[in-house]
Amino acid sequence: MLEFSQLGCVRGQRLLFRQISGQLPAGQLLRLTGANGAGKTSLLRILCGLLPPTAGEVRWQQQKISAVREEYASALLYIGHAVSLKDDLSASENLQTAETLAGRSISAEQALAALAAAGLKGRSHLPARQLSQGQKKRVHLARLALPAAPPLWILDEPFNALDVDGCDWLSAQLSAHLNKGGSVILTSHQALILDAGIRQQELAL
Repeated sequence: MLEFSQLGCVRGQRLLFRQISGQLPAGQLLRLTGANGAGKTSLLRILCGLLPPTAGEVRWQQQKISAVREEYASALLYIGHAVSLKDDLSASENLQTAETLAGRSISAEQALAALAAAGLKGRSHLPARQLSQGQKKRVHLARLALPAAPPLWILDEPFNALDVDGCDWLSAQLSAHLNKGGSVILTSHQALILDAGIRQQELAL
């Protein structure tokens, strides 16, 4: 379970939010909402341990994430809103690189299968510079289709740049992960269509 209590965030001289608390049990989704600039991305980065909060703390399995940094990192999959691929690397190479940097090596065959699942069959060999923005987004999200994906997914605007088929695929991935007992935190400006029975929370900033 992920828990956070009394979180505050100040960037520069601006207070983004304060006294934000919540918990996310296994099998549930937490959707963050709010206007642009409300601090959604900053909150996600705090929950990932990438940005220290001005106040409050984040706990994973009842321990501060700073005390279980390696354990937490292995349990977490974070995909930010920026699509930052290496232009000269293929889609497959970019996916393998992203997983290696996260400490989870995958084979070329696993990368190809995940990219095919994400709708990029036949394009995995193309350099990233030849992909459309939506296809680049699918390369990032293909990490969700890899075997043994971490239990906690934190996703910043994952539906951005996706077409209807891409949104349907992503919704199915989220439902499957939650039905298996995984947890998801995401930001999104659109309604989520998930399997019946999946519990959703909403936190407005």
